[in-house]
Amino acid sequence: MIKLRKYRSDLIMIAFFSLLCIALAFIPGWRGKHETNDSAICCRGEIVKVNNSGVVRQGVVTIGYQKLELKLLSGKFKGKVVDATNELLGRMDIDKMFAKGDIALVVVSLNPEGKILYVNAQDHYRLHWEITLFVLFALLLIAFGGLTGFKAIISFVFSCLIIWKAVIPLSLDGYDPVLLALGALAVLTAAIIFLVAGLNAKGVASFSGAFLGVMTSCALAVYFTGTLRLHGAVMPFAETLLYSGFAHLNLAKLYAAAVFFASSGAVMDLAVDVAAGMQEVIREKPDITRRELCMCGIRVGRAVVGTMTTTLLLAYSGGYLTLIMAFMAQGVPAANFFNYLFVAAEVLKTLVGSLGLILVAPFTAVVGSFIFKAAQKRNAAKTLAESN
Repeated sequence: MIKLRKYRSDLIMIAFFSLLCIALAFIPGWRGKHETNDSAICCRGEIVKVNNSGVVRQGVVTIGYQKLELKLLSGKFKGKVVDATNELLGRMDIDKMFAKGDIALVVVSLNPEGKILYVNAQDHYRLHWEITLFVLFALLLIAFGGLTGFKAIISFVFSCLIIWKAVIPLSLDGYDPVLLALGALAVLTAAIIFLVAGLNAKGVASFSGAFLGVMTSCALAVYFTGTLRLHGAVMPFAETLLYSGFAHLNLAKLYAAAVFFASSGAVMDLAVDVAAGMQEVIREKPDITRRELCMCGIRVGRAVVGTMTTTLLLAYSGGYLTLIMAFMAQGVPAANFFNYLFVAAEVLKTLVGSLGLILVAPFTAVVGSFIFKAAQKRNAAKTLAESN
């Protein structure tokens, strides 16, 4: 009966968040400053011929243009062979080189009569492989985790939809990104933890400890972003965003929101680990005192937090590895290196995330000790009432 009740609770949670995901998916996407029209269509195209006579290579820099012949593979002009030009700007981060047989994402511009005006091979087509990777990830997670893995997939999709359908468009509309991130993380923390851990004492303790850790990271991020004079333009494409008609955005707040948003996943992991450990302890030793239970949670946190903080360091350092290499190759002194704007931004991101991670263990242990003992008393009273 208990197993059936738990199974029913899981199904209710799965159905609830699945319906939320479907509802979010049907919310219209944010379209920017201008409404879309019928003057351009996107489709796939196969490169059938390449002319590289206009390509000029100067050392590691490639400039000029490629003349392409494409066969459109989808859309209203499917099967039509068109010409296109691939301009090369000498920037390796945005330039792309096409070869015969490549599949490209093509943007076809139309004139008022609906005829092809200009064809742009925007980039290599990658969506099919990205979908393949996601399906492989989902299948392996479900095969390994079973029902828990399936709930994790739902929480993953729900998180993506919240970010894409709410956080990003509302931030572009000028809402405070820090408050938006906090609100989104409150929803996501509840969804992820209650889906995976269950709507029980462990889930409530995990959520409470995790969100206290998120709020601590938020306060530290906002304070030290101002203290270190980090204006947020260190984020990729931040200036491009301002020049695209969004000069009203506060990049410093966007950066602060990104700092504690990025570390929230690790915070949730640690909170669940501590709460799960405490649940096992009180299950095996029901007469344990609240203080002893709290100390057990702290000891579990100590065992995990060391590797978790290193995990954050490795995750963040991988993103700016070439930056470190560039400074080292030029012989820049360490004092100059750590004082540089981009490096200081990454240091703040790593240390603020780690500080929030360290504090989430005692938060979860203290709050969990009250929650688990209260749940134990309720269960004991319920059992007594049923026996009578």
